[in-house]
Amino acid sequence: MSLSAITIQKGFHWTILAALGLTALAEILAPRVCENLDALLLGFAFLASLTTLARQLPWQNVLLAAGITALIGGAAHGLSARTSIPFGPLTFNETAGPKLFDCIPWTLPLVWIVALFNSRGVVRLALRPWRKTTNYGWWLIGLTAGLAVAFDLALEPVAAQVKHFWLWQPTKSPVSWYGASPLNFLGWAFVALLILAFSTPSLIKKQPGGPSKPDFTPLALWLGTIGLCAVISAQAGLWLAVAVDALLAGLATVFAIRGAKW
Repeated sequence: MSLSAITIQKGFHWTILAALGLTALAEILAPRVCENLDALLLGFAFLASLTTLARQLPWQNVLLAAGITALIGGAAHGLSARTSIPFGPLTFNETAGPKLFDCIPWTLPLVWIVALFNSRGVVRLALRPWRKTTNYGWWLIGLTAGLAVAFDLALEPVAAQVKHFWLWQPTKSPVSWYGASPLNFLGWAFVALLILAFSTPSLIKKQPGGPSKPDFTPLALWLGTIGLCAVISAQAGLWLAVAVDALLAGLATVFAIRGAKW
């Protein structure tokens, strides 16, 4: 890649991050200033996730991984909307956006990309001390799936209870998380593992070279999402969700920063 192309890519990346920050601020201070604010926020988060990964990998790898993630994640939610498997019985509302194939909102595949790409980036930071070990790849996949579940744990109260993007139907489970049954989070773990099984080959850097410098952008994007969910939950009085969000953010930050020091 030429120097001018690299400069343009860096400029686009930082422009997207700045736009994302401003949109998140508007979401907190004036959420009704634009009826498409949620879609803009997700769109900028999606672009920021792609451009962050493109700093490490060729664009063809990034787009292939994004396509796999969007296809499998979107298909899984479409299947759940029709059969209640693997996430449980849910109904998507019009507030989530126009539907693809009259089945799922167009926003859901992007949510999967934001969740998986940045969760993987956070885990890569945390596992830097063990990147040369035999089982590093398995730990990376497993912990990424776990962090994706944590991402959804923060998202559910906002999406279901505050924004009303979807509605969970009652189940026989005696426990739920703001409407979502435990099956939802087991489904997220399973689908995340399935996505990573197919997308990981395209996410591996093929070029030889020494260890790259730690990139904290995925951590910032992941924490930004969790933090925004916490603020919106606090505004709605969902204090248990706020406490869980704070715990998740704190644990991810500690392990990521400790790992990045190596």
